[in-house]
Amino acid sequence: MNLKKILIGAVIAVSAMSMLAEATARPAGGGRSIGRQSQNVSRMPAQPAPQPAPRQAQPAPAPAPAVPPAAAPKKPSMWKGILGGALLGLGLGALFSHFGMGGALASALGSIIMLALLAGVVFFIIRLIRGKSQPAAQPAAFGGNNVYPMPPSQGAVTPEIGSHLQPAAAPAPQLAHTQWGVPADFDQASFLRVAKSNFIRLQAAWDKGDVADIREFTTPEVFAEMKMQISERTVADYTDVVSIEAELLGIETSDSDYLASVKFSGMIKPAPDALAEPFHEVWNLVKPVNGSSGWLLAGIQQLA
Repeated sequence: MNLKKILIGAVIAVSAMSMLAEATARPAGGGRSIGRQSQNVSRMPAQPAPQPAPRQAQPAPAPAPAVPPAAAPKKPSMWKGILGGALLGLGLGALFSHFGMGGALASALGSIIMLALLAGVVFFIIRLIRGKSQPAAQPAAFGGNNVYPMPPSQGAVTPEIGSHLQPAAAPAPQLAHTQWGVPADFDQASFLRVAKSNFIRLQAAWDKGDVADIREFTTPEVFAEMKMQISERTVADYTDVVSIEAELLGIETSDSDYLASVKFSGMIKPAPDALAEPFHEVWNLVKPVNGSSGWLLAGIQQLA
């Protein structure tokens, strides 16, 4: 019975993990290139993979405080030795008397031991007086060779702060993008504001599988691809757009339409309780030259 419960629990856990993996962020279009592609975007230099925000550099640890020298042991008091010796002599004399020795013999042994201890105390005092009378050792003169000689090639120079630290690597310079085909009077600010709004709107429609809303601002080719991907998935996607930036790369003009390439970048959350992940991709928006319709999503292009 226990083995059966374990197997059932394992199957449930694997199923839950599979469903969680399927629910990870798949932005509109499945995170791949679909629809119309721009040759100018394809010729752009390779873009670095989006990275999370760098952590702040941690300050170097402060040097450990110098350990103060151990305090010199306190010298024993001379009077403690004398009193201790006298008490020890008296105690031994009493002990000898307790074991049956004569009073005179016990007293004599105690006196001998006490005299020996007193002689030791006198010797200690003599050593203490001699030690104080000797001059303390003086440090070697500056530049002397008897204590810690300095190599001839070095001088007494205080090193500069941070002189041994490796310089921080300078960030790679970001080359300014050169737009192509954008008319001088084109209102880029308003265009990009609407483009970002439509990006968020399309992500919401993609998550819900709202094909009717997706049809409103996509070309038939992109609509057919997205509708097929939605019908093939087993669970709804979750793509919460936390932050978004848009950059107009350029506009290509043909006999029939304009093709505007917009680079989107920012952060997307793949689940309600997940951390935001970086993303970037290019949307190619098309508009007929005759003005019969507005801008529609004609293709999604992943950067190399």
